[in-house]
Amino acid sequence: MQTFDSDGVPIAYIDVAPKEGAGEPILLIHGFASNHIVNWVNTSWVRSLTGAGRRVIALDNRGHGRSGKLYEPEAYASDLMAEDARRLLDHLAIPRADVMGYSMGARITAFLALSHPDRVRSALLGGLGLHLVEGRGLPAGISEAMEAPSRDAIADPTARMFRVFAEQTGSDLRALAACMRGSRQTLSRAEVAQIEVPVLVAVGTTDTVAGSGPALAALIPDAKALEIPNRDHNLAVGDKVHKAGVLEFLDARP
Repeated sequence: MQTFDSDGVPIAYIDVAPKEGAGEPILLIHGFASNHIVNWVNTSWVRSLTGAGRRVIALDNRGHGRSGKLYEPEAYASDLMAEDARRLLDHLAIPRADVMGYSMGARITAFLALSHPDRVRSALLGGLGLHLVEGRGLPAGISEAMEAPSRDAIADPTARMFRVFAEQTGSDLRALAACMRGSRQTLSRAEVAQIEVPVLVAVGTTDTVAGSGPALAALIPDAKALEIPNRDHNLAVGDKVHKAGVLEFLDARP
């Protein structure tokens, strides 16, 4: 991995050339408690996208993976994390890229598309639907689960699942607790209506975390919804229907 300085925060990333040609760039932004390997490499997204002739850039969000760890919730506001993505494009001298995020990464992508539409060729929002607007999503107690003395002390099954996942990914639990407290901002219906770039909203049909994908897509002027059959929040990310839909969308967008 390589690292660059994003306003004082070390941000780690990969930059993978396509199998052939120069390749149009796509930036990948992972979800909470994950990292670029778990979200994008292990699920074969990097291989699929480079195989389709695209240059793939994927970062570890602040507080995650090999990037810098911060312990104050305000350091994880979605607009700040979107600026990490924008600075990475600056660092790589990429004027404009497709940007794909999953779950928390989709929230960051939406903030980036709203604040820097000139840098975002298209926005692909995976694992996040209407809860971008309504503000629901992961249940309360995730931060406390990260701070619990052990997983055995966590009663809520969803919170416990995230604690186990965070331990499996070797995450900094204290940083994740701060991230969860600081990164749950929403956009209003008026704000999502101002997103000008082409958007794909991809959500599993059994995802109970994201909210309705079609309902969010209906609020964004140039958005399409992709429903991923029989997939929940965890399984939708690497699903073949998801990949096929993304590749079709990228080929068709202006």
